[in-house]
Amino acid sequence: MGQFPHYFIAIQLSDKLQNTFALWQNKLQGVLPYKQWYNKKDLHITLKFLGAVDDEKLEELTTHLKRVEERPAFSLEVGTLGTFGNPKSPRVLWAGVERVEPLIKVQQIVEQAAFEVGFPKENRNYSPHITLAKKWNGKIGLSYGDVLEKMKKEFTSKATMHVSEITLFQIHPNRNQKYEPIRKYKLL
Repeated sequence: MGQFPHYFIAIQLSDKLQNTFALWQNKLQGVLPYKQWYNKKDLHITLKFLGAVDDEKLEELTTHLKRVEERPAFSLEVGTLGTFGNPKSPRVLWAGVERVEPLIKVQQIVEQAAFEVGFPKENRNYSPHITLAKKWNGKIGLSYGDVLEKMKKEFTSKATMHVSEITLFQIHPNRNQKYEPIRKYKLL
């Protein structure tokens, strides 16, 4: 992990949504072979992964992130299932996040604030999602494609989520709940 703690900036889910997605995870764990299922308290929508950060750079970043507080709160829909990676053995299982303009604006502000203090810009287009599980652990030669398609058809419900703040998290890899909120930024 290196000498400095790792951090990321994200939108934390409400307790109600954490519980909803934990129920999804409980049902899916029996049929999909992932090594790592997220603790419900760790479920989030990532805005920017930072990696290892020293105290000085972190302090500078927290000042730059204050500009996000000038943005209005907003709502978006979350739900449905999707995957990243090979369809037969996808590396990530996620719940979808509606790509609304206010979310994109907030993510761009976060990205720019991080860039201004020396973090590299993300090369990929922003693809908002809530990671439920990762690190595929299926048996070689067995195809889970049909199971995945069935699960995607079964888990189609959506919920509206109100976003009123973003959070700076510190990562603690050896804890059950790995992500600790360090600082919150309230939207208007």
